[in-house]
Amino acid sequence: MKVDLKPNCTWALVVPSSMGIRLTPLHGQPVHCANTFLMQATSAETNVASVAAFLGLRVKVLTTFVKGSPIAQFIKDNLRSRHMDYEGVEIPQGGPWGYRHQINIADSGYGSRGPRVWNDRAGEVGRTLNVKDFDLERLFGKEGVQIVHMSGLIGALSPETGAFCLELARAAKKHGTRISFDLNYRASFWKNREKELRALFSEIAGVADFLVGNEEDFQLCLGVEGPEAGGKGLARKIEGFKGMIERVKKAYPNASVFATTLREVIDTNHHLWGAIMAAGDEWHIVEPRDITVLDRIGGGDGFVGGMLYAILKGWEPEKWIQFGWASGALATTLLTDYAQPADEDQIWSIWQGNARVQR
Repeated sequence: MKVDLKPNCTWALVVPSSMGIRLTPLHGQPVHCANTFLMQATSAETNVASVAAFLGLRVKVLTTFVKGSPIAQFIKDNLRSRHMDYEGVEIPQGGPWGYRHQINIADSGYGSRGPRVWNDRAGEVGRTLNVKDFDLERLFGKEGVQIVHMSGLIGALSPETGAFCLELARAAKKHGTRISFDLNYRASFWKNREKELRALFSEIAGVADFLVGNEEDFQLCLGVEGPEAGGKGLARKIEGFKGMIERVKKAYPNASVFATTLREVIDTNHHLWGAIMAAGDEWHIVEPRDITVLDRIGGGDGFVGGMLYAILKGWEPEKWIQFGWASGALATTLLTDYAQPADEDQIWSIWQGNARVQR
């Protein structure tokens, strides 16, 4: 299968995102026991985009900032250090009870103690993302974008962000940009908004070229019947996912690529990591392999980022899932939520199981 990408584009990848910070206790300690924290800029969508940005492709982030905020400056500096361009309006804070960038407080866990995450999103400035603040005709028509990647986290953040994602999808479709959609269901975002968000997600999925999500995502976001009961373990999960994707294909025939990761947690620092991908009529499976995990957050985003990079490079589908699997594995070895590959060879060495020193 070959994906035809729009030629002569300024941007390889564009992502809408709500940027925030993550606070992580040092040395794998739990939050309530720690007094020293690492602060980093983060978002699921920029986690995805980092793979392409670090490997030399042009990436743009569409977001919004709190005007005059030192946290906003920290985020801007971080995006520049990750080789990303950004575009977004600045919203006045409106006093101490006004807008701010989201805060993600998360320890990495250690051994038999699993990670714990506490999201603090009150007053999140990213909820104001509005299509009126962006020139989509310039972005998609004049500059050109090969792939726009959207997350259900942004789609469900607020009515404004949902409308923004929908207009992005429509503009991308109009101008021949490929659309990637990671469903990313979150029950707290969907509470009392099921009808509204089901319609929104269904329309975006209807024009998407690449759909990413686990069994729960496809069932709860799109209303697709889940896997049949029966069977155990990996074989059941793979066959169940295949059956469900066949139903998704019938409901959303525009999409040609479907993917999800497979993870079994032995302990916090030892996982079995795999992936499933359907490209056209062909299935590609990476059966779970042992990986050592420093911090698991961002592994799934790294997988999507690696897969999209491989598509952008024009490789054959077998390499899409391999590079995605290894990019996700790389992300779990880093304290940042995003993969920072030195080069393609570093990722391919992970795929090949080659951890020997290189001099």
